[in-house]
Amino acid sequence: MNRRWTARLALGAGTAALLVLLLVAGFSSILLVAVGVVGVTLAAAGAWWVLTRTGWKRLLAVVLTVAAPLVVLVLYTAAGLLWVVLLSIVLWAFAVSAGRAALVEDSTPGMPDRSVSPPDRPFLIMNPRSGGGKVEKFHLVEKATALGAQVAVLDPDHPQDVAELARQAVRDGADLLGVAGGDGTQALVAGVAAEHGLPFMVISAGTRNHFAMDLGLDRQDPATCLAALTDGVELRVDLGRIFTDGAGHRSEERVFVNNASFGVYAAVVRSPAYRDDKAHTILAMLPDLLTHHSGARLSVRAGSMSLDDPQAVLVSNNPYERGDSAGLGRRERLDSGRLGVLGIGVGNAAEATELLLRGRQGRGLTTTTAREVVIDADISVIPAGVDGESLMLPTPVRCLLDAGALRVRVPRNRPGVPHTRPPLDWGRVRRLALTMGRVAAGHDAR
Repeated sequence: MNRRWTARLALGAGTAALLVLLLVAGFSSILLVAVGVVGVTLAAAGAWWVLTRTGWKRLLAVVLTVAAPLVVLVLYTAAGLLWVVLLSIVLWAFAVSAGRAALVEDSTPGMPDRSVSPPDRPFLIMNPRSGGGKVEKFHLVEKATALGAQVAVLDPDHPQDVAELARQAVRDGADLLGVAGGDGTQALVAGVAAEHGLPFMVISAGTRNHFAMDLGLDRQDPATCLAALTDGVELRVDLGRIFTDGAGHRSEERVFVNNASFGVYAAVVRSPAYRDDKAHTILAMLPDLLTHHSGARLSVRAGSMSLDDPQAVLVSNNPYERGDSAGLGRRERLDSGRLGVLGIGVGNAAEATELLLRGRQGRGLTTTTAREVVIDADISVIPAGVDGESLMLPTPVRCLLDAGALRVRVPRNRPGVPHTRPPLDWGRVRRLALTMGRVAAGHDAR
């Protein structure tokens, strides 16, 4: 089906979603929408109070958070209109999906790659505990050795300096460095590879594998990543760097391939109690952290943008997809030359509700991009999470992007190569739907 008809389907489904409410529910449709908005608002406010209150106030907030949507469902059911609401939601979801599909050719092209010859002396570091034992489960050591790679298996009971292990391999003549492990280990070795101008290879044997996901690698079967040793292509991607030079502290540098977080999340993860009881630690610490009764008060400078006293800051190696406010999804590309910056500053239940309902347009969320981000605080050392590793960093902390610094060797065929999607623009969808066949065939209106 061509783009023109997909756009027409999107407009038709969107119109049908509204007509279902108007024709079946009539005047009651206005009340249905109003009840739904009130329910979502109360649930969002309750969720905020759950995070910022303790004792009986938190208990009441839990009741409100659960009861609000249930009451809405009961009211819809009592009116005999629950099916109308559900059908309208399904139609609208289809309209949004079709609208994005119609505009997909307007998306930016993926990261360019180039064909390369197989390495002569690849050196791979493997962490047997990563991802719940994926190295052993997928027989990665045996398969990599059979392909001519030298493999160093880390000893979990005797921690090693992974970066120094990689540097020694370079001194011994390695012409490719690779890691089967988590993102934190990937970043350490990636920094060494970039330092020496060597290609770097990612084997998706970690738990989350965010970097591998954005490279299009198969996260279910890490053994497929080994194809990069025999039939690989090379990508040039950016590398995040962290510099610190606080008073009384030596200057440090840390590389990150995914992101660095500061504020609430980093403080919670840093707590000694977090590892033994994550849920209780989060609930115990969040009220003081979110209301600024404890924790560092941050200030952020990203290009011309300044942000005072945010509760959390996420600096990513390239920005996350639009619509991914939490930074939990994927990045459209890794070679844009820009850091992504997400700052959250919510002061009350109203702002929390607005953030939930409006996403990136909410007052509590600041998003931007920059080549350099500086995080300062009212204390000399702050907690940070760098590619999943909990650290204490002296302030100020400078995050820079080293554009095109890392040569990444990946398999030629990758199942997860992202297809970038443009933001949904109903005006463009409408213009595309109304164009005649001649125009839609090759001269779509932009």
